[in-house]
Formats: sequence, structure tokens, C-alpha cells
Amino acid sequence: MKNMIGQNIQSRRKMLGLTQEQLAERLGVSRQTVTKWETGETSPDLANAGALAAALDVSLDALVAYDARGTGLPMPPRGKHLFGTVTVGERGQIVIPKQARELFGIMPGDALLVLGDEDQGLALMKADDFMERIEAMRAHLNG
Repeated sequence: MKNMIGQNIQSRRKMLGLTQEQLAERLGVSRQTVTKWETGETSPDLANAGALAAALDVSLDALVAYDARGTGLPMPPRGKHLFGTVTVGERGQIVIPKQARELFGIMPGDALLVLGDEDQGLALMKADDFMERIEAMRAHLNG
């Protein structure tokens, strides 16, 4: 586990364009401490791990356990998810991965709105959530 944390600290730090010294300064630790974390010589304590996750804009879970070898992709920022791929059936149907359904509370029978942007791709949104936002916007404009 130490090695995974160290690899994740180093890869995310580099992705953000930070030096070890800059990260250490943000956390109030020495550059040598960051070096020891990255090499796996030591691991950050819980307080430092939380501060690291915040400074690197990732979840604590991703910082501790993300394995880029599984996806070939870098660690996602906090709140961003990659649930894997789905195969489109002959009639256009897809199966939403279980982890995504659980995280976003998608239940059988829920209506999903399919949004598209030619530059950014497709997105799914619960139709009820979309209508709530429309109603809130109407109330704000009329209010």
C-alpha cells in the first residue's frame, strides 16, 4: 500500500506541475518528507494524507488506492469518475455500471436525459433532476 500511495502522490504532483518543494510548502512539511512519501520509505499520517488529497485535488480513496495500471489513465480529480466502458446493443441500449448506478442513485425505471455536445460528447442526467433545475431557474427568474 505504501508504494501505491507514493506513486499516486508523485504522479498527481507532476500532473499538476508542482515540485516536491512546492507541495511540501503547501502542506507545511519538508521536501524530504514528500520525497520519503513518494519513494515509499514512509507513509503520510492520516492528517497529512487528508491534506495531501486536498492539495492534489483528489479523493483520499484515490490517493491511497488508485491503480493506473488497471485503466492506463491518470488519477481523476476529486468528484470525477471513470466507470469503465459499456457496449451499445443493436437497438442502442447500454447497461450503466453498478458503481455508477449506486453513486448516482439510479434505480430501475428512472428516466434519464441524454445530453450531447459535439465537442464534449454525451452525458446522462436523471430527468427528475433536470426538471428540478428548470423549475428552480424559472422561480429565480420570476421571483
